[in-house]
Amino acid sequence: MKSVAAESRPQPALDDVGLSQNELAYRRFKQALVTLSYKPGEYLNTAQVMAELEMGRTPINQAIHRLANEGLLQIIPRKGVMVSPLSIDDALELIEVRLANEMLCMKLACKHVSKQDIATLTAVNEEMNVAVQTRDRNRMVSLDHHFHHLLAEIAGNLMLKDILSVLHARAQRFWASSLSKEDHMVEVIEEHRAIISALETQDTQAAAAAAEAHILSFRDALLRG
Repeated sequence: MKSVAAESRPQPALDDVGLSQNELAYRRFKQALVTLSYKPGEYLNTAQVMAELEMGRTPINQAIHRLANEGLLQIIPRKGVMVSPLSIDDALELIEVRLANEMLCMKLACKHVSKQDIATLTAVNEEMNVAVQTRDRNRMVSLDHHFHHLLAEIAGNLMLKDILSVLHARAQRFWASSLSKEDHMVEVIEEHRAIISALETQDTQAAAAAAEAHILSFRDALLRG
């Protein structure tokens, strides 16, 4: 297994404070997967993952089962744990499902969004813009996740939030593979701004259109290779 370099190893975030060891292991492991620190198709050595993520065996084993349920890992009998491979067919199916669920998210978010929500979304997107300028891929992926997590929170439907969390985690692995394209990185910031603008005016149609454009831009970036 290829080692996770020290500089790319997921670092504890501010909101990690007070988390259980099981939850912390899950978050660190997931971050390593969605940023491609562990490569698609790679077999993982549990002891090495424990050392790299600085977590114990029980929390890592529980994280493995959670991440397998989310489709990020595969538990292969008599072989071990493998990072789920990426394929264009999987990505296209994922995009179809995201389109349906993101449209609902936008509809609900337009009903519940507040001025504070708009300010928070704007601040996160501007932080992401800084990460684009410095080409900090891990920071970009983390902030993009946070942006979409906030949208799901604003929508206020817990079941939808859980569904979107799984979809975003899968999508981010594909997205991380396209982040070497500077023009796409800039496009993402502008697409987020369009979503924020539509939410600010509580324009459901414009919000849905902005979210759809954002997801289809992701699809086009993947297909460009």
